[in-house]
Amino acid sequence: MDRSILILYGSETGCAQDVAETLGRQARRRRFKVRVLAMDDYAMENLGNEKLVLFVCSTTGQGEEPANMKKSWQFLLKKSHPSDLLQDVDCAVFGLGDSSYRKFNYPGKKLYRRLQQLGANLIQSRGDGDDQHYQGLDGALLPWIDGLWANVMAKYPLPDGVARILDTELLPPSYSLTFMDDVADASLLNEPRNQPGEFDMTVQSNTRMTAADHFQDVRHLVMTNPSDDFSYCPGDVAVVYPENLEEDVNAFLEQMEWAHLADKFVYCQPNDKDKALPHGWPAAMTFRQLFIKHLDIFGVPRRSFFEMLAYFTTNPNHVERLQEFITPEGQDDMWAYCQRPRRTIAEILFDFKPLSIPYDYILDLFPPLQPRSFSIASSLKAHPHTMELCVGIVKYKTVLKKIRRGVLTKWLATLQPGNVVKRVRIVKGTMDLPPSDVPLIAIGPGTGVAPMRSFLEERIATNANDNVLFFGCRHQDKDYHYKDEWETYAKQNKLKVFPAFSRDQTVKVYVQDLLSQQGALVWDMIDEQQCKVVLSGSSGKMPDQVAYALKTVFMQHGGLDAAEAEEYFNFMNKTGQYQEECWS
Repeated sequence: MDRSILILYGSETGCAQDVAETLGRQARRRRFKVRVLAMDDYAMENLGNEKLVLFVCSTTGQGEEPANMKKSWQFLLKKSHPSDLLQDVDCAVFGLGDSSYRKFNYPGKKLYRRLQQLGANLIQSRGDGDDQHYQGLDGALLPWIDGLWANVMAKYPLPDGVARILDTELLPPSYSLTFMDDVADASLLNEPRNQPGEFDMTVQSNTRMTAADHFQDVRHLVMTNPSDDFSYCPGDVAVVYPENLEEDVNAFLEQMEWAHLADKFVYCQPNDKDKALPHGWPAAMTFRQLFIKHLDIFGVPRRSFFEMLAYFTTNPNHVERLQEFITPEGQDDMWAYCQRPRRTIAEILFDFKPLSIPYDYILDLFPPLQPRSFSIASSLKAHPHTMELCVGIVKYKTVLKKIRRGVLTKWLATLQPGNVVKRVRIVKGTMDLPPSDVPLIAIGPGTGVAPMRSFLEERIATNANDNVLFFGCRHQDKDYHYKDEWETYAKQNKLKVFPAFSRDQTVKVYVQDLLSQQGALVWDMIDEQQCKVVLSGSSGKMPDQVAYALKTVFMQHGGLDAAEAEEYFNFMNKTGQYQEECWS
């Protein structure tokens, strides 16, 4: 019997990849021959020749599939495929999403349905991981995994006389790390060439836009690239890879008693021919650079980190506690210890000393640094060869009264003119620019104004001046992003701007309140002029409140009843007259 298993993932922030790698380890314990690949790294035309395939896919944007599964998804959608293409393939699908979004787990749901249409044998019901579950993703994942392996092992039993590898036994490492004082082959130090759509960006300026006494530091970051190939469209997204700060890494290496290795070169080699180094990694680098540029040591870890760490702590009480964390019964304790106080990997390692971590397992224990996505806040027509970002620096206090800073934004705040940000990837966003003769209503509270600025700069540069902006912030004199620009456009009759300052008066005012106040204008633009409406900002309550305000406008100014207003709004979504890009 062929006991090989292919695990394919579509991942934007590394979460789906982490689930796929976890499934891979569990499959190895059941003696399967395992391959774990990003979907677009697999030749999908061979899918019909596989026996057992597990798909793990996350959700990005407003129900979109991740970038590293887009080509695979387009292949599966081909109408020329026969309905029995996958009749000999056993499959299962686990999707990752957030039920606070309207298009919850759309990629997983669509993939599951398409596999059915192509005749695949779905051996397990679809799993829907939900960030809103009180146990997070694991609330749905752990029971799904139990059911999955029960079904898989019923059809693919272990050979006679062969036992499952026990959870207490450490699996072989995925990589071998070799330390060297020098590197004879200098080419090993070269980073791979940028892929299409990736660009090295030179920082021109990094300016704080908010008042010095405002609680949040919001940056306007200007970067350039001289290449003729450098391009993006309004509404596109910049995917930026972070770095850890050198002084923080040095302190971490001291904590781990690895400081003596910091400047030694380390050569990283996969132990499996089907495994490769992550994209963008050179084959060799200094040990310090490995932690500065590639490994996440200051993020909040996922469950798989505790699973691996249990093998490397030498205190039996610590081993017991870590093993309890990864059980379904231990999820509440893990959440209380790690997720609620937002404990970082470095802090957890300190708590579970003493440790004995073999160097070959470093890449199995520490997750890779993951990129972050930002809506581009500029237009190439207004700023040739330039990309501008509007970024809020993440800083908050935990229940432990500790100050936390976001890994990427902490690094971004230190960028100086002349610094180069490597491998910035341009991906299509979820909103499109309307034609010049179509009016625009842009709704962008806070840093959600970033793509609105991109749209407005592009339209005004092409003399499309029928534009309305609803902007929201706390204080007119502290965090009114791009105030001078909006007022200049307004004086030139190129923009009507309605700002909501929620804390400048006794009664709080938000963008949804201004939509209601300007209901006659909004209804005329939407219904009579068939304008486009775009929304960007936090995915909390705001998108639903904006939707409610719009439907109220439809009823008050369009004479619709509640059902008709709901249908009208749904039609706007379906046709693309209304689009949003919100994030949690």
